[in-house]
Amino acid sequence: MYDARVSEHQALRVLVYSDDRDVRSAVITALGARPHPDLPPFEYVECATEPVVWQHLDGSIAAVPDLVILDGEAVPAGGLGIARQMKDEIYQAPPALVITGRPQDAWLATWSRAEAAIAHPIDPIRLAESVIALARGVLQSA
Repeated sequence: MYDARVSEHQALRVLVYSDDRDVRSAVITALGARPHPDLPPFEYVECATEPVVWQHLDGSIAAVPDLVILDGEAVPAGGLGIARQMKDEIYQAPPALVITGRPQDAWLATWSRAEAAIAHPIDPIRLAESVIALARGVLQSA
């Protein structure tokens, strides 16, 4: 159902973390500029290193992201550990989606306390469904 108030919302800031440029590109390409007509457009922030992720999460570089997508296979700092630390240390941390190495690693996603998880290789449909649900949650809580 179309809601005019949603379309008037400013762009959602989505942080995408992976040390692999191809993974970041796959995520952004799969989601596109506006993954669903009922959502505002997405503004992507790409991060290749953990320190830059933390600078965005603490607001020292720019506005804190609304949603975080973390590659669990990134090195040297994996997205699962970052998600867990973010949930432990940041009051009202943004929702997180983690990308695990394989479907059997879903228990690690649970450990990380991420709100959603998908596995490599990235399935664009599953990614979009998960991110759309998280984005709707962000908008409802705003």
